Amino acid sequence: MSVYRVLDKLEAYVHEGTWLPAGYRILSEERLIELLEKIRASLPEEVGRAKAIARSHDSMMRAAQEKAQAIVDEAASKHEELVDDNEIVKRARTTADVLLREAEEKARKVRDGADRYANEVLVEMETRLFGALGAVRKGRQVLDGQRQSAERPLDEAAAKSKRAAFDLQTAVDETAALESV
Repeated sequence: MSVYRVLDKLEAYVHEGTWLPAGYRILSEERLIELLEKIRASLPEEVGRAKAIARSHDSMMRAAQEKAQAIVDEAASKHEELVDDNEIVKRARTTADVLLREAEEKARKVRDGADRYANEVLVEMETRLFGALGAVRKGRQVLDGQRQSAERPLDEAAAKSKRAAFDLQTAVDETAALESV
């Protein structure tokens, strides 16, 4: 029987007792002692349960503290991992930036070298073309000079022939004019 039940019975017994003037009650000593003995008998059981609950509470508190410490330790470990990961990411980004700058510099150098080579090739081609163009002009001048030289005798012969024809015509005209006089 629980202590509380026995205390409830004791209280009920006191209220049921016979009233005497001056506010006193008559209670049976035997009944009171019986109820007190029941309380004493119940107390060790209740106290034992309370101690078990207290022990259980203590062990639950220890378990909760251990679990809380494990969570804190795990969080600290995770934090260190994240910090390490963050450091790895920072290092990777730094390395990537360095590699990118080096690649861009190398590409710029290759592009500059290719531009210089193309310019040199174009200058050489231009020089060769000017040389070839000079040879073509010289060849044309030679051909023009030869043609003019070949045409000069023909031109001179044609001019002489025209002059002779003119002179002849003039003579014919003069003769006809003289004959008509």
